[in-house]
Amino acid sequence: MAKNKKMKKTTRSNLLMFGFVIIFWAVIQLISLTGHMTSKLNGLLIPVCAYMIMAISLNLVVGFLGELSLGHAAFMSAGAFVGIFFYTTVGAALPKAAAVLISFIMGGAAAGLFGLIVGVPVLRLSGDYLAIVTLASGEILKNVLSALYVGKDSAGIHVSLKDQFSLGLAPDGKMLVKGAMGIPGIQKFSNFTVGIVLILITLAYIVNLKNSRAGRAITAIRDDEIAARATGLNLTHYKLTAFVSAAVFAGFAGVLYALNYSSLVADKFDYNLSINVLVMVVLGGMGNIFGGMIAAILLTILPEMLRGFSQYRMFIYSIVLIVMMLFNQAPVLVAWRQRLVARIRGSKNAPEETVETADSSYFEEIREKNSDDSAKEGK
Repeated sequence: MAKNKKMKKTTRSNLLMFGFVIIFWAVIQLISLTGHMTSKLNGLLIPVCAYMIMAISLNLVVGFLGELSLGHAAFMSAGAFVGIFFYTTVGAALPKAAAVLISFIMGGAAAGLFGLIVGVPVLRLSGDYLAIVTLASGEILKNVLSALYVGKDSAGIHVSLKDQFSLGLAPDGKMLVKGAMGIPGIQKFSNFTVGIVLILITLAYIVNLKNSRAGRAITAIRDDEIAARATGLNLTHYKLTAFVSAAVFAGFAGVLYALNYSSLVADKFDYNLSINVLVMVVLGGMGNIFGGMIAAILLTILPEMLRGFSQYRMFIYSIVLIVMMLFNQAPVLVAWRQRLVARIRGSKNAPEETVETADSSYFEEIREKNSDDSAKEGK
């Protein structure tokens, strides 16, 4: 009975997240139809969607796997550059919808591949070491992209990491990637509905993964890595599953973000972006997907709202971050919030923890399987 009650609560929580995204879309559509949409708000819609996807995907690594990654912006940049490169070259000859769709697929695949290349050696580390190496990988990729020159002429495609003149382009040649100036001449495709669809797809995947056998294994690794290894879990497999999955959705976010601008430069994806996304995850609550989405919206809109207070903008922003951090992490405030939620729900029992722990039945399942195998070998 208790298990059914827990399942119902999980279902309600999932429906709340999906419902919030749909209501958010409906409210924006209503504002647009009534003519109250400002240019500033319209310009923030796509970045908000991109950061929500980034926060949801990073929560898979930081919240559910329990590993500190500071290179999430690298996956976003890998997806953005590969997707936009396809969109501005091959995609120019395709119908708009097909070009955009294939660009998202290419960007997600490129980010996933880069996540696999980085994850195989890096996930052997943990804690501060993992954070430093992921941060370094992001900076390496950013500097490589900033030094990348790609051109095309009748002889084919030319690539150089030195300068534009090293390409040796013919007079009829065209520059596709201009080093620090990035990819110019992007035909903007700002579609808020596409961003909402991507958020729903990201939510559906992460929620299903969290509630699956692989998701229970990932949270088991977070709760006790030694116990998880002792029960026979393939730690490398499940860590890579979480890491690469997060990278793929970061790639989707990168393509969505890049399509909102007429040019794409690598400097937009520096370590500050990775830290900002991590702040969204921490402020929303580690492992709390809904909280991460709310934090992504607030921390994207808040700096723009404070532009009128130019002298005190960063001071107010810092105070808000500190207050939100205390509200989410301070034991006294957490206990007060739990009592308040319990009173609202009319229950005397304290609410369940926001971050779900690994199901102990999963460990029991592994032990039973191992004992059965041992019994068969004994016979």
